[in-house]
Amino acid sequence: MKAGSIGKGMFLNFQGNLVLVADKEFFNPGKGSAVVRLKLKNLQTGRVQRQVLRTDETVETIEVDHRRLQYLYQQKDSFVFIDPHSYEQVEVPAKHVDSLKGFLKTGESYLIAFYQQQVLTVEPPKKMVLEVVKTQQAVKGDTVTAATKEAVLETGLVIKVPLFIKQGETILVNCELRQYVSRKT
Repeated sequence: MKAGSIGKGMFLNFQGNLVLVADKEFFNPGKGSAVVRLKLKNLQTGRVQRQVLRTDETVETIEVDHRRLQYLYQQKDSFVFIDPHSYEQVEVPAKHVDSLKGFLKTGESYLIAFYQQQVLTVEPPKKMVLEVVKTQQAVKGDTVTAATKEAVLETGLVIKVPLFIKQGETILVNCELRQYVSRKT
């Protein structure tokens, strides 16, 4: 594949390493050839590197199998997911789930990428419904500063929420931005 066709979220075999394209920026300097600036995450080491390639250079993509699995429980240093159709259980090493702290919820579905039967990445849903388990009581007229307060959610995640949100309510959270979206009824 030509480097100009690379997109965010693609998996590549780059210089002998399996990498995930974390970010891509197209740059045309006006003089000379166009380039793409890539942010690549090495899937074995977790290191992130920046790479600049001409758009006409070729890169090797890899075939990745994506499966939607439900989270069951944590077992020592791994996390167990289940395929809701075949009931096959998959143990995922903790290193693939560390970035999901605050978004692991029993029964919730996650998109897991496999390459040659090995887990590469685990992605949470775009948005999740979570319960507020602890937050401060809003004081009437307390809007001199930003009208938000901290709330602890059922998964342990702490985010800013509007003052009107109360303990026990369920809210919609954007997983990528780790932000409050709306009240869920």
